Amino acid sequence: MKIVGFKETTVPISSNIQNAYINFSHMDVSLLALITDIKRDGKPVVGYGFNSNGRYAQSWLLKERFLPRLNQASPTEILNNEGSNFDPSKIWDILMMNEKPGGHGERSVAVGIIDMAIWDLVAKIEEKPLYQLLSERYNNGKYESKIFVYAAGGYYYPGKDLLQLENEIKRYLDLGFNVVKIKIGGVSLKKDLQRIEKVLSLLGKGQKLAVDANGRSDLKTAQTYAQMLSEFDLMWYEEAGDPLDFELQKELCQYYDGAMATGENLFSLQDARNLIRYAGLRPEKDFLQFDCALSYGLVEYLRILEMLKAHHWSLQRLIPHGGHQLSSHICAGLGLGGNEAYPEVFTPFGNFPDNYDVVDGHIRLTETPGIGFENISELYKLMQSLT
Repeated sequence: MKIVGFKETTVPISSNIQNAYINFSHMDVSLLALITDIKRDGKPVVGYGFNSNGRYAQSWLLKERFLPRLNQASPTEILNNEGSNFDPSKIWDILMMNEKPGGHGERSVAVGIIDMAIWDLVAKIEEKPLYQLLSERYNNGKYESKIFVYAAGGYYYPGKDLLQLENEIKRYLDLGFNVVKIKIGGVSLKKDLQRIEKVLSLLGKGQKLAVDANGRSDLKTAQTYAQMLSEFDLMWYEEAGDPLDFELQKELCQYYDGAMATGENLFSLQDARNLIRYAGLRPEKDFLQFDCALSYGLVEYLRILEMLKAHHWSLQRLIPHGGHQLSSHICAGLGLGGNEAYPEVFTPFGNFPDNYDVVDGHIRLTETPGIGFENISELYKLMQSLT
């Protein structure tokens, strides 16, 4: 049992949408296929991975640094003790050989891409959906067949007015979502207030709005927004300031009584732990959004989950960023609170399986072995083109 080849390509997800900090006109992702010598139905078993949105393709790091380490490892070094499957933890250690601690940079994204493909392989070899495999290994066999999802949208767009925002949110609600999220901080406070009030006017009983500033504000601006937002019953106020400014987050938690959310731009156990130690977040109220695909992958994410348990955080307070299927499986198999969804942006990497139904803000996962990319026709067509 061995990995006999890999294919990587860069795929654009360019769009004129923007949040308060960046636009996505030049955004792309790396798409990776790991090909094994295992055959099913006459075809090799292939594991697929890609990086989550908001970071760029990692071609150089993959081809020149991390994949060569995997390629040079002997077959026994990357298999479990029984020799019956690949071992994600052993592979993670091989990828991180000779890497200094700290300064995580883009390498966490590159490693996360490979890690996603490895877990896809591991679950396919065991012929189980990944959520079932994770539940058996780490959650006493308990998993959820359906998970909470919310619709992330409300981006700024050239010429986008309140009517277009209204129509967008109506589409999400008609799909079955009961929590929607929009961007703030990219226009004046007055215009953002108009956008918020417009969306709130569309929501009914049991439906909520979350807002996301994408780290744009200094403390004074964040507090000004917080004062305005405190008038509304929001799902959360997300990433008001720089994600590494834990003092700002701490002061804002003392100033704003509503729920807050952050963590999507922290990519390691160490940074996640510092957030919990120093940012003043409230375990009974706030939400954490660490994105496995950007954070050295699931091997590192499992360490983050153990750290959170030690700090008395319920895993129900985790709703990962990114909208990808890996997070859906982690949510279902390990008991997280839900997953982000992108109904209209970052296609096809933020898509759910074809013809999925959102019922009262929840979706059901398929029983396809692995992560289930094969059920997303547009994405799987890209993946197949690699091999």
